[in-house]
Amino acid sequence: MKEVLMGFVAGIVGGLGMGGGTVLILLLTLFAKVEQPIAQGANVIFFIPTAVAAIIVFIKNKNIRFKVGLPICIWGVIGTFLGATLSGRLPVPILRKCFGAFLILIAIYQIYSFYKRYRKAKNRNTSSK
Repeated sequence: MKEVLMGFVAGIVGGLGMGGGTVLILLLTLFAKVEQPIAQGANVIFFIPTAVAAIIVFIKNKNIRFKVGLPICIWGVIGTFLGATLSGRLPVPILRKCFGAFLILIAIYQIYSFYKRYRKAKNRNTSSK
């Protein structure tokens, strides 16, 4: 049941475009006590059907610019091979620290972008009075 709930939460977060795989790796390592490389492998398997579903919806809603998306996709595949090779060679404790640092950077970015939106909205409301 725990695995079903983790997959459901990661799927919702991924469907919202916020990186369900990151959440899945975190949930698997913290609550299911799965080693980091195994959790990353599970994330890849999880990512394939969710990405296909998201692509179908985004194409249907005409939200994909293929001239922009195709080069990103190609370089993303290359980066995936390099990242998978690197993560397979790193010791688990170092890999966990790298992933933790990555999560901290994402959190800082999210807080910063929220703050920018907040300031922009506040300035807009102040100037319209």
